[in-house]
Amino acid sequence: MIITECLCWQSMRGRDSCCYYVFLFLLCSVHNLIIFAWLTGEDSPENNMKNIQFNNTLDFSNGVSSVKLENVSVEVGHPEANVLQSSAKTIQLLSPPPPPPPPLTYFTGYTLPPGNPCEGFTLPPPPADPKRTGPRPCPVCYLPMEQVLALMPDAPSFSPVLKNLTYIHEENATKTEFGGSEFGGYPSLEQRRESYDVRESMNVHCGFVKGVKPGQGTGFDIDDADLLEMETCQGVVVASAIFGAFDLIRQPKNISEYARKNACFYMFVDEDTEGFLRNSSAVDNDKKSGLWRIVLVRNLPFSDPRRNGKVPKLLLHRLFPNARYSLWIDGKLELVVDPYQILERFLWRKNATFAISRHYRRFDVFVEAEANKAAGKYENASIDFQIDFYKKEGLTPYSAAKLPITSDVPEGCVIIREHVPISNLFTCLWFNEVDRFTSRDQISFSTVRDKIYAKTNWTLNMFLDCERRNFVIQGYHRDVLENRGYPPPLPASVDVVHPPPLIHNLQQKNTSEIAAGSGNTSLSKKLPAKRGRDRKSRRHRKVAAGSRDITPP
Repeated sequence: MIITECLCWQSMRGRDSCCYYVFLFLLCSVHNLIIFAWLTGEDSPENNMKNIQFNNTLDFSNGVSSVKLENVSVEVGHPEANVLQSSAKTIQLLSPPPPPPPPLTYFTGYTLPPGNPCEGFTLPPPPADPKRTGPRPCPVCYLPMEQVLALMPDAPSFSPVLKNLTYIHEENATKTEFGGSEFGGYPSLEQRRESYDVRESMNVHCGFVKGVKPGQGTGFDIDDADLLEMETCQGVVVASAIFGAFDLIRQPKNISEYARKNACFYMFVDEDTEGFLRNSSAVDNDKKSGLWRIVLVRNLPFSDPRRNGKVPKLLLHRLFPNARYSLWIDGKLELVVDPYQILERFLWRKNATFAISRHYRRFDVFVEAEANKAAGKYENASIDFQIDFYKKEGLTPYSAAKLPITSDVPEGCVIIREHVPISNLFTCLWFNEVDRFTSRDQISFSTVRDKIYAKTNWTLNMFLDCERRNFVIQGYHRDVLENRGYPPPLPASVDVVHPPPLIHNLQQKNTSEIAAGSGNTSLSKKLPAKRGRDRKSRRHRKVAAGSRDITPP
């Protein structure tokens, strides 16, 4: 119609040019439509991919997602040569990297709030009587149990430098140098040196070098039922040991109901002690004696009971791999304060992972060594050899230069600690020293402590010995009780406050006399004459002529 109109307009003057331009516009439009249709048909996705199905299978291994496509039809090539390929394809899709793990949280200590029961607590002054110089307990401020439980850490303490500690396993250890034992694996001096080079990951000797696990075929062997029970202890373990039927079992007192239900109380005994306990009906059919679970140890690694006692004393983290805290007390001691209150007072409140009391009188290793020799605690030659070895490594007498370290000599009958890598390393290396040298752990304590401190700045809490005597009471050994006719330990229902100072402790020579080596090394000495009536009557008594019992004025 438009063309007809144009033909009509051609006969009309002035309209010829308009028709011509309309015709060109239509011709160009048709040409563009043809080209657009051709290009659209060539790029159409329907001609390339016909059928896509997912099998909904995802593999997230190694951070890569694998999506498998089944029955994929793809048309490949030019329009004039289409090739149909149908096969299963696997497309690797890189998943985004996982988010970084949250930062580890550690217990960093706390400050008691204002108004707490221990606010303003100070130790009382020492006794005014100069004659009362022996060891005795002093007051200690413990928080009430409800506050202790509220302050219990919910995260482990920080372990400086060392994060991963493993232990050497060797079925056929051979001795190449002095000291050591099969149980300890005979570490060489070079291995000893490397063990003090504290690193992030370490593998060290720590007893139990052979066997399946500690207590199974290692020496210091324990029944499987007991080992399984010990592995279930995941909180606080209180442990002690009696070997050679040397002591009587002393029941803990003043223990909270929470501790009775949640803390583990284990007493390790040898066959002699176990037989004595059964003959005295001190153990029931469930292997319990009061709060203590009695664990029989067979195949003891050492002939010396003192060395055998060092195994549970220093290696509790190996016997109780899942425990967080441990409180070790010697078999001669009686616990009279709740273990959670002790942990709060000496670990948590001090933000420490290891606590031990310092000796009440001696603070120098050299003086301690001489005191051990004077008391016949060990062979003098062995003590001298150990001290000389440490001197060559740089051991010096204690001085104020070591502050804030207050002593080099612990009273090792009580150990309070958290089972974190650095404190576990400390007790491992301490045990290795006891295994290589003498069993007098007071002599080797400061050497191990100072070597670890030099690499990590790790410190421990050495509290007063009178504070230790506040929560444990020292009793007599069984042979002393039997020979001297002392009454047996009081039943658990009796609340014992504190015993008087022991006589043999009051009679010890002072450290200056021991260091100088003067005088008799015997611990007994003549008591001074009493003043008062006896002295006056003795001055005026009559003496027969020729008698040698004459006291000069």
